[in-house]
Amino acid sequence: MRYDYLTRFWNQYGEGGFKRLVNEGFNCKNNHFNYAPTSTGPGHTSVYTGTTPAVHGIIGNDWFDKELGKDVYCAGDDAYESVGTTSDLGKMSPHRMLTTTITDQLRLHTQMRGKVIGVALKDRGAILPAGHTANAAYWFEGGETGNWITSSYYMDELPQWVADFNASDKVEAYKKPWTTLKPIETYVESGLDANNYEGLQKGETSNAFPHDLPAIWDQNGQFDLIRRSPYGNSITADFALAALEGEDLGSDTITDFLAISFSSTDYVGHFFGVNSKEIEDTYIRLDQDLERILSTLDEKVGKGEYTVFLTADHAAIHVPSFLMDAKIPAGYLDMGGMREKFNTFLQYTYGTTDVVRDLSNYQLFLDHTILANLDIDLDDAQEAIAKELLSYEGIAQVYTAHQMWENEYTKGIPYILQNGYNQKRSGDVLLVPNVGFISYSRTGSTHGSPQIYDTHVPLLLYGKGIQQGSTVNRTEISDIAPTIATLLGIAFPNGTTGQPIGEVLKFD
Repeated sequence: MRYDYLTRFWNQYGEGGFKRLVNEGFNCKNNHFNYAPTSTGPGHTSVYTGTTPAVHGIIGNDWFDKELGKDVYCAGDDAYESVGTTSDLGKMSPHRMLTTTITDQLRLHTQMRGKVIGVALKDRGAILPAGHTANAAYWFEGGETGNWITSSYYMDELPQWVADFNASDKVEAYKKPWTTLKPIETYVESGLDANNYEGLQKGETSNAFPHDLPAIWDQNGQFDLIRRSPYGNSITADFALAALEGEDLGSDTITDFLAISFSSTDYVGHFFGVNSKEIEDTYIRLDQDLERILSTLDEKVGKGEYTVFLTADHAAIHVPSFLMDAKIPAGYLDMGGMREKFNTFLQYTYGTTDVVRDLSNYQLFLDHTILANLDIDLDDAQEAIAKELLSYEGIAQVYTAHQMWENEYTKGIPYILQNGYNQKRSGDVLLVPNVGFISYSRTGSTHGSPQIYDTHVPLLLYGKGIQQGSTVNRTEISDIAPTIATLLGIAFPNGTTGQPIGEVLKFD
């Protein structure tokens, strides 16, 4: 969620969702990620650990594991089995996260009596926020079933309330056409409906509204199609409210924590772009889901008896092809051409391309053994390769692991890169594309860079212990967990590098 979705769609929102959080709570208007890559796994982890990938170790959704010599997934864990499905989609745990979360600290402080539940369509969006000691994390299987599932890391079988939810027709009810909630002509805050900057779903002949989801159901993964619509957020809200009821959250004097992540905003943004009618409709509908959640909390827990924070795991770039047509500098990296040129350089300089093991998350992993066998100093190789890559079109800056080790950066792009650099897990050479440039399809939006369009996200706090107001002082994503810990009077997560945002808190 970009910060400007709050302001851009403001006039479309009702009074009980985003506006309630802003008007009655505290709005941190200059809130940023202070590291890269700005992607889902690191984002969720940083929100809840109060630190950055340099410390918590989740350096991407996937990354090249230097010890195993292969790519690993941030939440994948073959040591556990799926629960609620016969697929492998439940073989997950938070074991690659190296630090505690605010949710872990709540569990420790309350002697495991405070409940923690994580809910998201994406597994990593539920697992990482819920922490190592969670009662449960649940995610959406999609596909043929549309069921909510979990891992044997948490339990051996689904609770009855989850089984009942899966057996109901609540998810099936969203197998319906996607039309705009309001008349489309009132959606003046977004671009033309039919355009060249959005993806085209299988089975559709136009990327404009309406989207007949039942007609293209089987061609687009059945229930997976719902992820790429606002109905995915509504399903998440439905399940989160079922968790509130089924787990009796907030019903006693011991603090509980319900960690909800709305993943469909990301799916829609990736496919249709940040300037689409689809993204506007998705946020207008999400506003209603937020109102539904807040109203239920008022009823079940009591108004003034709960605290909410709302933020995002990253923001997103405008579709570069749209920017280019608007005469704004932007573009796409020619990764194929760069790779060909780079391989020629490696062959000429080192006699082999095997000195590079992997390229992922804009990081180059070198083979230290091969370099040693060639009697080539690692630092020299990093610098030579960095200088070569800096000469390529679309690359703005390049840094080496040696620089990350030797310096302590305090501002600018290198500061952001260093916060995302984990000495044991990250690569040898770090690339920064030009502002406005991405490695992606020519339709849809993406994220991952250290640039401000990917780092600037909302931070709204509301409810018990929260002041009413706003600030334009810079806050960083790692400040959230220590702020909540201070509010609760519990220990900070054990890797915390952020600071409590003092002006947010109200102490009676």
